[in-house]
Amino acid sequence: MSNVGPTAHRIMLGARLRRLREATGISREDAGYEIRSSDSKISRMELGRVGFKVRDIADLLTLYGVVAEADRAPILDLADEANRPGWWRRYADVVPGWSEPHLGLESAAALIRSYHLHVVPDLLQTADYARAAVQQASNPGTISPEAVARTVEMRMARQQLLARPDPPKLWSVIDEAALRPRIGSAAVLRAQLAHLRTLATRPNIVIQILPAEYGGHLATGAFTILRFAEPELPDVVHLEHLTGATDLDRPEDVDRYEELMNRLSVDSTPPDRFEARLDRLTAAIDG
Repeated sequence: MSNVGPTAHRIMLGARLRRLREATGISREDAGYEIRSSDSKISRMELGRVGFKVRDIADLLTLYGVVAEADRAPILDLADEANRPGWWRRYADVVPGWSEPHLGLESAAALIRSYHLHVVPDLLQTADYARAAVQQASNPGTISPEAVARTVEMRMARQQLLARPDPPKLWSVIDEAALRPRIGSAAVLRAQLAHLRTLATRPNIVIQILPAEYGGHLATGAFTILRFAEPELPDVVHLEHLTGATDLDRPEDVDRYEELMNRLSVDSTPPDRFEARLDRLTAAIDG
């Protein structure tokens, strides 16, 4: 669990607390009273949506009958881990608060499946492409050169999870429209395509291209599905929009996106033809 960040730790701890509370038949209201709070605070804690005070966790464990030190210590250690700042905190000046939960879950994922329509996904971008993408996504004059540089630095740091000794598997489907000259110069795109070619040789990375003829596919926007090795963590679908993001974890929602992801993969270029498709796109850059 060394790669599980604070977001995932909060969810795991919340799930354990909920199971302990339910096993003893104690209501959320009574649990809230025990820690001088409310039933809604207990609900948020059990969903992993708030930070934890170790004192509150200790009081709840006592209330739930967990009194042996050998049983309490692992749970209290988990509370400490849940309160540690994630790596992205050092980029707080350029990381919006709504994206932090996703960065935490991404760091803990065992499998990342994603579909992208208009831009190469952040985890696969070169620094030059990332710089061009950030500049193009911002209104002229609204982002400083320093903020652009910090955002690019953050994305490069984010990509380090793919090179860990035990990296997650990344399976990415990229719409062909994202691989045509739209972002940056021809040289930037050419280098980006070469980078994708190199990344696709890694055993933990699969990249497919959705051909232009499938442009009317049922997918209405980019999305990412995260799967975890820890049983306490449910699969999560991450959706981003202009001013925020939504994470879905209801099984029926996740199943719909899993089905869509499977259809996209079937309609996309098979991995063994990926290089040939890249060759065609590279040749078309200069017309």
